[in-house]
This record gives sequence, C-alpha cells and structure tokens, in this order.
Amino acid sequence: MEQAAIWRDDFPALTQEVNNRPLVYLDSAASAQKPLSVIESVSQFYRHEYAAVHRGIHTLSAQATEHMELVRDKVCTFINASQREEIIFVNGTTHGINLIANTFGKQHLAQGDEIIISEMEHHANIVPWQMLEHTLGIKVVVWQIENDGSLCLDKLRALITSRTRLLAIAHVSNVLGTVNPIQEITSLAHQFGVKVLVDGAQAIMHQHVDVQALNCDFYVFSGHKLYGPTGIGVLYGKKALLDTLPPWEGGGSMIQNVDLEHGTSYNRVPWRFEAGSPNVAGIIGLGQAIDYLLNIGFEQIHQYETMLVNYLYKQLQSIPSVHIYGPEVRAGVVAFNLGELHAFDVGSFLDKYGVAIRTGHHCAQPLMKHYGVTSMCRASIAIYNTQQDIDTLVTSLKRIQTLLG
Repeated sequence: MEQAAIWRDDFPALTQEVNNRPLVYLDSAASAQKPLSVIESVSQFYRHEYAAVHRGIHTLSAQATEHMELVRDKVCTFINASQREEIIFVNGTTHGINLIANTFGKQHLAQGDEIIISEMEHHANIVPWQMLEHTLGIKVVVWQIENDGSLCLDKLRALITSRTRLLAIAHVSNVLGTVNPIQEITSLAHQFGVKVLVDGAQAIMHQHVDVQALNCDFYVFSGHKLYGPTGIGVLYGKKALLDTLPPWEGGGSMIQNVDLEHGTSYNRVPWRFEAGSPNVAGIIGLGQAIDYLLNIGFEQIHQYETMLVNYLYKQLQSIPSVHIYGPEVRAGVVAFNLGELHAFDVGSFLDKYGVAIRTGHHCAQPLMKHYGVTSMCRASIAIYNTQQDIDTLVTSLKRIQTLLG
C-alpha cells in the first residue's frame, strides 16, 4: 500500500475533491489519469519544441521529427515488434481497427468471405466489420461466450471454415475483465490460414505485451488508457502483411509523388498509413507514459493490480444484493449491478460520495443482451488505486442500498 501511495502522488488529478469528498477514481478502463511527467512532457513540447514534422529543414522541425521517430522505436521495443516499420501511429484503437477494415478488407476480402468476432467485443471491434458486411457482402460470424464470460477454443474451431479470413478479438474484455488466451487463439487460427487482429485497449496497461510471442498479425491500443494523452494510439502489423495493404486516407506524408497527369505513388510502410499532420504532442506524451510504466516495471504492476482487483471482487461479493458478471480471474475491471437498482442511479449516487465509476452498456450492447440487462456498473482499477478506494466504493454502495433498496 505504501508503494501505491507513492504512485498516486504522481497523478495531480487525484488530489482534488468531488462533491466535497476526496476523489475516488475507479474509471480507468474508460480513460486513465495522467502522471505529472506525461503532462509536463506535452507542455514542454508545446512551449519549446513545437514544429511540423517531416516537412521542414529548420532546427525545430528536425528535432520534432527525431523525437517522434524515437517514440516509434520506443513503442517497437515496448511491444517487441520485429522492426520499427511495423508501428503505425493512429488516433486510437477505434481508428486502428477501422484502418485495417478499410485496407485489409479491400485487399483480402471478397463477397462470401467470413470474419469471426466474439460476443464480448467493444463496438469498435464490431461495427467496422458490420460495415464491410454491407459494402463487400462478407459475413460476420459470432463466437459466443460461455456462462462464466470465457471463450471456448473448441467452439472457435467449429466456426472456422474455408471462407474465414480474419479473427478480430479483444485481449481483455472491457466489461468482464476476461483475459483471452491470445497465443492459443492465434495458433489455432493460423492453422487454418486465418489472420488475427487483437484489440489490446484493455490489456496494454496491465501486462507486458509481446506481439511476437502472441504471433498476432495486428495489435492495436490507445494511449489514453496507458496513462498517455488522448487522441493517440498504435497499430502494430506484421511488415510482410502491411506491405500488401493499400493506403486508406490520402494527403500529405503518405505520398511518394503526386502528378496530376500520371497519378500518385505512395510512401512506404508505416508512413503510407499516416496521412496528414500527426499528433506529435500526443506521440511525445505516449513515449513518456511508456517510460513511466517501464520505470515501475510490469511485474510489479501486475502483482499489485492482481491483488487489488481480487480485493475488489471479494469486497463486492460481501454485499448480498450485488450481482457480479464475468470470471473470477480477471484483469482491471469488475462489472456488477446492485439489486434491482438501475446502473445509472447507482453511478449518480456514487458520484455524490466522490466515487467515479462507469455505468451503461459500455459500448458492448451484444454482451448486455447476452446477460439480459441493458446496463451494468463497472469499477476499474489502475496503479494509483488503493484498498481504501475500494472500501469507500463498498461503503457507499451499502449506503445506496439502504437509501434506495
């Protein structure tokens, strides 16, 4: 707990009060708070280092370009990609998935082909594939979850056909906290020649991710869940596969030559997929967030967060009217409902006690349908949370139950 208090001091937002109560922030799965080092790195860039990248020979432009490309190297090492050209900067997870839908989809999918997604996916990993259903005539096949919120590999094997081209799967469920066995899933999919895209938005902050060990074809995550700035994310793709994909968005930086008579030739990977002016400040902040986490160490992060999420799970179980969704072994989040009370009402009352959680369908309406509800409460933890935060949540829930139950 002493170590957690030290980490907590790194996050300025957590020193404030909400509704005259100390802030208890349990909504990091939606977006994590930022350490001072990340905030200062972005401020430093805007104060002293700002310039457009890749387009100038003056000193500030050259320095900004160098700093941006150094972060690409840093991300490459962070997720153990085989080469820096496999790292594409995007706006976030949603942007990265849509990029693959609009490039891999155009290049490798035809009418009648199939894409498999799971029932637990975030809307960002559902809607782009449904859009391809309408435009290309492909079929989206759903891998149903088990009652405990897990996925059965035997059921995946039964879903794969000769027309299956892609499996798009969450590494960690944003609602249930289910940690999917990506290495085994990828191995099975590759036996049938199926490519694998992994939505890593809810995994990247909780555990060390090694894309070569996972052997996935694409991996995508957002910076703002990784204690970095909003509006920046990363798409990893195997270089040999990226080289086969056409550009999606057109504009500056993604071109090699533009000719009004003979057309346009495109830049090489990864810049082919980075049209326009990039979010350089966001990239700088993302690099600093990675440094911050590596300085702590993912082994220590994993141990502490595992203890904390287990404590959260057990404390919620102590409230008789609480119904918890998903497996007992999970990462980062616990979704629940308090008796017959609507999740929005629970969340509103918790806010009066200074406790911030997420309520609603969590951009996972098919999952809500599976459990026969329209909404859930979701408490999510991060390295700056403490057992005291969880005790405050549980005490507040008991008060709400007494008032409204």
